[in-house]
Amino acid sequence: MALIVQKFGGTSVGTVERIEQVAEKVKRFREAGDDIVVVVSAMSGETNRLIDLAKQIMPQPNPRELDVMVSTGEQVTIGMLAMALIKRGVPAVSYTGGQVRILTDSAFNKARILSIDDQRIRTDLKEGRVVVVAGFQGVDDQGNITTLGRGGSDTTGVALAAALKADECQIYTDVDGVYTTDPRVVPHARRLEKITFEEMLEMASLGSKVLQIRSVEFAGKYNVPLRVLHSFKEGPGTLITLDDEESMEQPIISGIAFNRDEAKLTIRGVPDTPGVAFKILGPISAANIEVDMIVQNVSNDNTTDFTFTVHRNDYQNALDVLKQTADAMSAREASGDTKIAKVSIVGVGMRSHAGVASRMFEALAKESINIQMISTSEIKVSVVIEEKYLELAVRALHTAFELDAPARVSE
Repeated sequence: MALIVQKFGGTSVGTVERIEQVAEKVKRFREAGDDIVVVVSAMSGETNRLIDLAKQIMPQPNPRELDVMVSTGEQVTIGMLAMALIKRGVPAVSYTGGQVRILTDSAFNKARILSIDDQRIRTDLKEGRVVVVAGFQGVDDQGNITTLGRGGSDTTGVALAAALKADECQIYTDVDGVYTTDPRVVPHARRLEKITFEEMLEMASLGSKVLQIRSVEFAGKYNVPLRVLHSFKEGPGTLITLDDEESMEQPIISGIAFNRDEAKLTIRGVPDTPGVAFKILGPISAANIEVDMIVQNVSNDNTTDFTFTVHRNDYQNALDVLKQTADAMSAREASGDTKIAKVSIVGVGMRSHAGVASRMFEALAKESINIQMISTSEIKVSVVIEEKYLELAVRALHTAFELDAPARVSE
């Protein structure tokens, strides 16, 4: 008998019919003898509806009161799912984050979990009940309701699995696993049987939207086996776990991530003196803008050109700040480009294989795709290219690293 934590997202519980389907799935696991804890999100669209209501009262809603409002979405879902299970003869009980005592810090709208009191859940499981817990929420030490930020239900599921020492945390979503890349871009993309926490963390941070980054960090920290599954289709999904040292043949590359939401900024002709990077990026940081990739080139005339990328939503704000910096530093010019994209190859196999980056560059060169910026780590290589070449680049790299699924033979 296993202890399994199952998390169902908003689309999985988006209608009464889908909640009934989830109840059927949970019932099957329970009948197989497993202990089940279910974490659910609000019904799809409900959190956005509640935020819109709040903004009709206050354009910038009070953070504490906004958490009070948006946490009600999950409260509706847990009650409905518990009733759907009870209707099927499955003993079930629902709890809000506060009732379970998911203790968080007091950072409203983006709280972090500090601890979980698992005693109540363990007692219910021992008495044969399925426990249904509201995702995305907790309470601080003052008893204030807090929420964990978008995608926070994933983190709730993983945190509960860690606290309960569950055998597996299953994340049910609208895809049947983690793919080598987005199948909408590469139809021959393959579902991965297994991927490491490290690779999944890179994939998530680089644009893959299957799991919330914090949930993967949490799972890796506490070694909680994660499995991504389709809510309404049967299949093994993808297991996310520690590096499998028993595997003799690690694939060099596990996947290709990409992000269209990038913008590039350049300041040219800056005097090349100590502290120049801070003088440029300090004001950007002070404006609460996150910087991703950075390239600095020094010219023969003792000036430097400095280029960096930001999220496209921050582009105009960052450009305004950079132009002020350029004036203050007597730089030649400050300019920007929003028509770029980032493409990344990810794989723990890079550690033991030389020439991965050059193979990537060769594949892009064959398609006449110019690389504007490069960033590397132990298990990833990222490049910035023109956005119009994004899909071509992803397909070329997918083929170059032999990630394409075998073509199906028609019968």
